[in-house]
Amino acid sequence: MHIVFAHNFYQQAGGEDTVVAQEMALLRSAGHKVSLYERHNDEIKGLWPKMEVAFSTAYSRKSRNDFGKYLESRSPDVVHVHNFFPLLTPSIYDACRALDIPVVQTLHNFRITCAGGLLMRDGAVCELCVNGSPYQAVKYRCYRESVFGSTVLAHMISTHRKKQTWSNKVDRIIALTDFSRSKYIAAGVAAEKIAVKPNFIDDPLSGGAIEFPASRNGALYVGRLSAEKGIDVLLSAWKHIDEPLRIVGDGPLRTLVEGCGRDNVHYLGKLPHDKVSEEMIKASFLVMPSIWYEGFPMVLVEAFAHGLPVVASNIGNLAEIINDKETGFLFETGSSEALCAVVNSIREDSAMRSASQALARETFVKKYSPETNLELLIEIYRGVM
Repeated sequence: MHIVFAHNFYQQAGGEDTVVAQEMALLRSAGHKVSLYERHNDEIKGLWPKMEVAFSTAYSRKSRNDFGKYLESRSPDVVHVHNFFPLLTPSIYDACRALDIPVVQTLHNFRITCAGGLLMRDGAVCELCVNGSPYQAVKYRCYRESVFGSTVLAHMISTHRKKQTWSNKVDRIIALTDFSRSKYIAAGVAAEKIAVKPNFIDDPLSGGAIEFPASRNGALYVGRLSAEKGIDVLLSAWKHIDEPLRIVGDGPLRTLVEGCGRDNVHYLGKLPHDKVSEEMIKASFLVMPSIWYEGFPMVLVEAFAHGLPVVASNIGNLAEIINDKETGFLFETGSSEALCAVVNSIREDSAMRSASQALARETFVKKYSPETNLELLIEIYRGVM
């Protein structure tokens, strides 16, 4: 099978880029031919190029024509689109339809219904635009606090909602969880178009049953240091927790973390992947105090792969992926008191910690391994061909 991946890279690498690379490598390892059609936001330099992109975000004839020529030279069996914003645009679907090539679209966030992409505003979940006018984003400056930028995104969402692009021009949409699928359906996407396939990672521990060291100790946070990740909840809770907390990452709240003034909170900065893996092997549990729905956090799957249970907010996709008191422990979103109570209960029950470590590892092998993901991906492709 020949698959063309289409992906718009942002200026700063993120989880979507990792997923694209992993899926391509997985398919190639199984003997499939994979080509990558890519655009980069580094191309957008200067005022005029920015204005051109803004006015073509909803539909770019140039992108459609360029992609069409690329497809004619490759003749793939299926096109798999990941991020189309802002350079590829949904116009590339028409290039596929003109050549009778089926289209699969993975949605990594909520951009098709939310200008900000997160279904979050002013530090809280917001679903105003899921069923309402997307132009409410302009009022609240949901895209980078910009009226102009929010107008551009609202126009894109409105245009394709009216045209029912996601139902009419895409053969299959991949949602990462059932929760995300429910939000896309609420936004008007035809339910029968949406398949659920989670992300995956290569096994960092090389498979099989793993015996974890008895010396595992402390909590670990890995991720962006930003408001939607619940950093303030995390630091407030740790004022009343004696367990060591190691924090890995960077972001706008870095100074808050560095200046928290707690002897048992250790900021490690941004670490390479192999060092993060070492931290996961040493820790007793991962903490994810997010106050937004999340997409499909790769760090969560990495934790499971390391037999590391996850203490997380009872919200959105986190509440779906984590089985409470099995592969992790859920607490009331936004409540530092609830987080504190859960962590203290874990500290006092070593048997529960050990059981959850084993279940987390078992869940990774069964649901988030490359082998399982390959079967799901090929089934989706064959279903549209």
